[in-house]
Amino acid sequence: MAQEIERKFLVKGDYKKFSTKKIKIVQGFLSTVPERTVRVRIKGDKGYLTIKGIGNKSGVSRYEWEKEITLNEANELMAICESGVIDKTRFIVPEGSSLIYEVDEFYGENEGLTVAEIELPSEDTIFNKPSWLGEEVTGQVKYYNSMLMKTPFKNW
Repeated sequence: MAQEIERKFLVKGDYKKFSTKKIKIVQGFLSTVPERTVRVRIKGDKGYLTIKGIGNKSGVSRYEWEKEITLNEANELMAICESGVIDKTRFIVPEGSSLIYEVDEFYGENEGLTVAEIELPSEDTIFNKPSWLGEEVTGQVKYYNSMLMKTPFKNW
């Protein structure tokens, strides 16, 4: 079973000078029930369909399945998504020799929110927390993209 192991943090400082790449992401959701979210994502010029399961007790691990689809298929599926869209730029910030932070700067209804995620090989992996990293929000459902679509940051 595919497993996503991830920690999530708010961002409080300048991370962009450490970024090696950035990419525009637009995504919608075909289903946002907590037991299985189904996401359609357009990342640059590629499309993806992703299914995520409910997180474990700590919120660090959950089932994730992702498949690349054509850009045309992604656009067709976006047309039948639940209302609301997530619009963001993702900045890639290397962490050591094998880990990366993905820092998402949100726009539209979530303007002003910047969140960093780091995928880990195991829940007990030790990693560096740079000075630009703020409060940990791992497992806090309101920071899930599926929830940001329903209750945007501007409404908090």
